Amino acid sequence: MMTDPLFHGVVPILITPFDQADRIDEDSLRRLVDYCIDAGVHGFGIAFATEIPKLTEAERDQITQIIVEQAAGRVPVVANTGAPSTQATILYSKRAQSLGVDAVMGTPPDGTPELIRQYFSALCKAVQVPVFVQEVSGIVSGDLLSDLADDSDNLCYAKVESAPTPKKIRDCVDKCGNRVTVLGGASGTQLIEELRRGSQGTMPWPSLPHAFVRVWDLWQAGDETAARLEWEQQIQPVLRINGVVHKQILCRQGIIDHPHFRAPDTIPPMDDMTQREFDEICERLGIG
Repeated sequence: MMTDPLFHGVVPILITPFDQADRIDEDSLRRLVDYCIDAGVHGFGIAFATEIPKLTEAERDQITQIIVEQAAGRVPVVANTGAPSTQATILYSKRAQSLGVDAVMGTPPDGTPELIRQYFSALCKAVQVPVFVQEVSGIVSGDLLSDLADDSDNLCYAKVESAPTPKKIRDCVDKCGNRVTVLGGASGTQLIEELRRGSQGTMPWPSLPHAFVRVWDLWQAGDETAARLEWEQQIQPVLRINGVVHKQILCRQGIIDHPHFRAPDTIPPMDDMTQREFDEICERLGIG
């Protein structure tokens, strides 16, 4: 079985910076990659927070190529290549592999366990890199994940996002052992609880890489109290708002030039009171 934990620790899902003409802002993206690596992250993800459903196929390639090139082997890169059809998933996966990613991530289709097994079996046979399961809909149990790992030697990672993530992570870890490296998703909102239950890392937004790395380092050093305090003071206040803040944080720090999302922007904007609260949080945390 393929158990090399290439992906572990803090593996942020990178956002896509856009310029005022709604084009990919390559300079901002390269700065973001370097900013996160300087903070000590252990890898990168390209996924839904990257707004990949809103990108053209050419833009998907562009984003992937820029991130892989700028990372330059300093940390590994995984790309979410899931699509509604198995054929499209394989197409995106082979393309991402050719662009140099270190792993691909599939999103299980809605349906029976047998359909999910067929989907991941086809994906794993089509690529030579490790494969992640994005456990996002609650339909992949620990038992099914174990079966998927038995079926395919290169299926060796899972990103757990369905609530409650700590319970799901415990189930996956118990059933899979060291055959599957399990990381938490869902923005890292229950990071401490996930680590207690055997998670080997987290895949959050890229807006607070230093804080997430400090939590990880403290946890690895055996200081759970300090890790929890760091999370409560430096991360939780931001996560309590909503996803709109992450690009704003990066923009305030000069990492990206513009904070807007590509239309249609489905993340609710902050009202005046929430904006004031966000400004207070940024001032307290020394952001911008």
